[in-house]
Amino acid sequence: MAPNQPTFAFFGGEPLGVPALEALAATDLLPNLIVCNPDRPVGRKQVLTPPPVKEWANARGIPVLQPTDYRDPLSLPELTKQPWDVFVVVAYNHILPKWLITRPTHNTLNLHPSLLPQYRGASPIRSAILEDNRNAVGVSIIELDDQMDHGPIVAQEPILIDHANWPMNGLELDALLAEHGGELLANTLPQWVRGELTVTEQDHPQATYCGKLTKAMGEIDINPHHLPTGQTAYQTLCRIRAFAGWPETFFIHHGKRVKVQGAHIANDTLVIERVVPEGKPAMEFATYLELVRE
Repeated sequence: MAPNQPTFAFFGGEPLGVPALEALAATDLLPNLIVCNPDRPVGRKQVLTPPPVKEWANARGIPVLQPTDYRDPLSLPELTKQPWDVFVVVAYNHILPKWLITRPTHNTLNLHPSLLPQYRGASPIRSAILEDNRNAVGVSIIELDDQMDHGPIVAQEPILIDHANWPMNGLELDALLAEHGGELLANTLPQWVRGELTVTEQDHPQATYCGKLTKAMGEIDINPHHLPTGQTAYQTLCRIRAFAGWPETFFIHHGKRVKVQGAHIANDTLVIERVVPEGKPAMEFATYLELVRE
């Protein structure tokens, strides 16, 4: 870490955590501690796997803390027994208590991937695509308070998406907002610690909210031989693009689940490109139709 850089702990998760850390590191801003979720069993063999931000920290020799709750300050000496300039929260799925967010000298900053107060909550990137709201695409840095995504705005950057590129694939928009958000955070953090920034209260009556995504939300209502048209086709495309990667979209045909990997609209009709039928490898949709005709 370069001289005179702030001492800070980074609370991070996916999909923004590692890109934000990379952007900070590019400006010599390395956290003194990284806080992340516990290791989880992954895959059919349930192999205990560390989260990506932990792997990033381990590769650079940065200490890691993986709490399961924050009710007892005495159980977290790594956060309470030394002075901190600031805490930074990026896609971390715990609601942090007031005693913690106010402990550093300059409190706690949070990077959120929407233009707050729009899309407070757990799924702002994918909800903007699902609801066809490209005007809400952007990143915000707020000073955390004890309510969800409620604190005053420290910095904000709208990201303009050309109409021809919308609706975006969710994974691609994740990456775009992670890049812009990390850069905004790297620019903002030193100024915040030096006391050079003022905050702006959010327009709370204009707030909108989004919840967690579930696998059940990925089911789309289509008949492979009679695909949606018009506005229904466009809404279905938004869902397919929004749920790319997680939770994915699927339809049920002949009692089997068929995942949709890609689609577009032509002549006002939804065109499915690739699918993954249950128990089979990915294939072109035309190939799938041939198989089910046999």
